[in-house]
Amino acid sequence: MAAPAADEAWCRETVPRVMELVIPRLPQRDVCALLAVSPWCYRALVGNPRLWEVLDMREMKNAGDRLISALSLARYRHLKVLNLEFAQNIEDRHFVHLKEMSGISLENLEFLNLNACQKISDKGIEAITSLCPNLQGLSIYWIVGLTDLSIGHITKNCRQIMDLNLSGCKNISDKGMSLIANSYQGLKKLNITRCIKLTDDGLKEVLQRCSLLESLNLYALSSFTDKVYKDIGLLSNLTFLDLCGAQNLTDDGLVCISKCGGLTYLNLTWCVRVTDAGVIAIAQGCRSLELLSLFGIVGVTDACLEALSKSCSNSLTTLDVNGCVGIKRRNRDDLLELFPLLSCFKVHS
Repeated sequence: MAAPAADEAWCRETVPRVMELVIPRLPQRDVCALLAVSPWCYRALVGNPRLWEVLDMREMKNAGDRLISALSLARYRHLKVLNLEFAQNIEDRHFVHLKEMSGISLENLEFLNLNACQKISDKGIEAITSLCPNLQGLSIYWIVGLTDLSIGHITKNCRQIMDLNLSGCKNISDKGMSLIANSYQGLKKLNITRCIKLTDDGLKEVLQRCSLLESLNLYALSSFTDKVYKDIGLLSNLTFLDLCGAQNLTDDGLVCISKCGGLTYLNLTWCVRVTDAGVIAIAQGCRSLELLSLFGIVGVTDACLEALSKSCSNSLTTLDVNGCVGIKRRNRDDLLELFPLLSCFKVHS
């Protein structure tokens, strides 16, 4: 009888301790597989609420039905992160069904990733956001069918958003930006990459009202002008700024942006109207720069590198001057003399 008693004690006491050490290092799908190993494993895992704060269904097949099944389980009642990025077979009807189910609550959900869930429409966004009143981060990258109606649902249902990724949502207009500006003065991250219907007026309203922005991604938006770029200088907390393809940005705009003294990441790739004057202003104003891309800017010369070496040599680790034909060719050793911390650099050959 001693042996069975010892085995039971081992399972009851040791298994939970081992699980507590091992599980944090495993992918969630492996954790779910362990549920079926033994009753002791099941009890140890289900009894640890921290394990079920994340539901990762990235790239999963039949994700809609699986989501409904998962959220029906008591262990996901305190879910904080739901990742459905590139999930397959998830549609509006699944979110509507969740909304209609009794006992389903996502009040603790803080981050929702719906990236590339192409079958989701404004109707689905209304249903899922109605279940997530305390959502802080939402990513709906490349769901091209969404419109300003979705922004209306988001701003109505989720009042605490601080991180919003609308990249590739090509039907969002200035009306949607106005809703964001009026609803999220505490917004910290905004990604509107390829939101091609936006104009200066829409972005300007956001910049003037969302003054706490720390990260702003305007990649592949070529229609904005200095009228709005100058207002970026109002963002005193800004650390990340992607202006790749800002073909109307001039040195005047960059001079205003240089007031963002905390910038660590600045992408000026293909900002073809920029010259040394603008980059020198950045160098003098943004002395914490860690990454700077000047890729494809033919109007810059060695003068801007000299200014950067004087002001940013203690911070700059990544520099891209590929295609900057006005900048003298340099080998690795020459660049390291200017920027001792440089670990990644691209120069034209």
